[in-house]
Amino acid sequence: MTTDTQSPELTDGFHLVIDALKLNGIDTIFGLPGIPITDLTRKAQAAGIRVISFRHEQNAGNAAAIAGFMTQKPGICLTVSAPGFLNGLTALSNATTNCFPMILISGSSEREIVDLQQGDYEEMDQLAIAKPLCKAAFRVLHAEDIGVGIARAIRAAVSGRPGGVYLDLPAKLFAQTMDAAAGKASLIQVVDPAPRQIPAPDAVQRALNLLKGAKRPLIVLGKGAAYAQADADIRALVEKTGIPYLPMSMAKGLLPDTHPQSAAAARSYVLPEADVVMLIGARLNWLLSHGKGKTWGGKSHKDWGGQKFIQIDISPQEADSNVRIDAPVVGDIGSCVAAMLGGISTMGSGWPKPSPDWLGAIDERKDRNIAKMAETLAKNPVPMNFHSALNVMRDIIKTNPDAILVNEGANALDFTRSIVDMYKPRKRLDVGTWGVMGIGMGFAVAAAVVSGQPVIAVEGDSAFGFSGMEVETICRYNLPVCVVVFNNNGVYRGTDVNPTGGPDVAPTVFVKGARYDKLMEAFGGVGVHVTTPAELRKAVEAAVRSRKPTLINAVIDETAGTESGRITSLNPTSGKKK
Repeated sequence: MTTDTQSPELTDGFHLVIDALKLNGIDTIFGLPGIPITDLTRKAQAAGIRVISFRHEQNAGNAAAIAGFMTQKPGICLTVSAPGFLNGLTALSNATTNCFPMILISGSSEREIVDLQQGDYEEMDQLAIAKPLCKAAFRVLHAEDIGVGIARAIRAAVSGRPGGVYLDLPAKLFAQTMDAAAGKASLIQVVDPAPRQIPAPDAVQRALNLLKGAKRPLIVLGKGAAYAQADADIRALVEKTGIPYLPMSMAKGLLPDTHPQSAAAARSYVLPEADVVMLIGARLNWLLSHGKGKTWGGKSHKDWGGQKFIQIDISPQEADSNVRIDAPVVGDIGSCVAAMLGGISTMGSGWPKPSPDWLGAIDERKDRNIAKMAETLAKNPVPMNFHSALNVMRDIIKTNPDAILVNEGANALDFTRSIVDMYKPRKRLDVGTWGVMGIGMGFAVAAAVVSGQPVIAVEGDSAFGFSGMEVETICRYNLPVCVVVFNNNGVYRGTDVNPTGGPDVAPTVFVKGARYDKLMEAFGGVGVHVTTPAELRKAVEAAVRSRKPTLINAVIDETAGTESGRITSLNPTSGKKK
């Protein structure tokens, strides 16, 4: 005698990973398919997740990282094991350094084979390698733990100081099956993954007292302030206090760069002359000369200039990292700025505006520097240089303030940062804390995918080479990205020569007259070769208007660049020849 029984409905590791991501609002994955995650990409796409497939994992990782910065949700990068994992690891480490929330998910070899070092396909102890380079690292071995693993990764990526997280998924995990109802019950929707951290009232009051007593106050806005998306409150704090502010590069646009309180055009004056400096989401790292040295009025690179510092940061460990912080305010940026505004409001009309002498001295130097810059930008040398080319980009961003500017290079980065004004927050994406090359195309793809807005990537020809093959990705997904390559035939410039007189060119020199525009054409995009500002303007305006994948090969004077851009001091030389 037989009984008719119904088999329980099953699910597997593939679907549990996908369902866990969807449950937590993850709608896009950046990655590169291959063993053992190819079917995961197919099934994710079938389940409605957008899967953006790249040509190299590092670029996919950079895309995930900047997507995290733009959305405050962890960007997901999916890679194969071992070499693919290592390629993504550079982006993961960069994300952690820059405080971008990102999760690198990699397939891996089985634990029992890795631990006995038996020589599996792409065998590597990936978790051990990742741990020192990211904020947290987890491995999931059993299907019933997938929900916990993804929940922990999400919370680690966005809570406190955001950063990169590694999630290791061995190959055989995907094929594991379990009861579908039990699998669904095992998934976790993360509640309040980045809880507010309210600053202590006495810390806020201490900071306000110090700021109120300043004669020459200054506010420095970092990319942490941009990430916080507390734009209205940050603007209100700046405007209510009347204090001049200096935006770091990815904080440009939190207030328009043309705002009357911007001290960007007088940076070299305000840093050493300020007596109280309030840092909002900015770190006193190398980008701010560690808060000491000649930049800050010190006599040598080790000398403190005498400023008193207020630091608003979510990490208490950031205080005193280089110089004494007199008034640390620990908490999330939004809560801290709101608390500062509340304290100022209770004072009514009692908040003192900065000294007219201080503001007047800043305005005088701003006006002088802006006039000098305008004079330089008005020139039209042949061939065009960085200034004449960027004068065009300056006008185009002004006309299209919603466009996102991606920027990398040495001279291309430095000149763009100082010449091209930004008008809205989180519209400038660049190399960040490490100053790395190669973020360009990954950032551009993610910016277009996340925002739907036109993206303009201003690239040095050297920087473009790190991720240039991703123009195929841009064409494949028909993204509204316009890449402008400033082509001066080499690293920094194209004029170096081989001192031996041998047949090899100098290490910094590229192929003369390279046609980067043909690369975009090869994949069906628009390629344009330009040699004048007028041609550049016409080409970029057409690209923004058409929203077609475009690459503009902008030929500039090969002598225009300087060694290492503005960080020549970090590039040691061998001294005089003997």
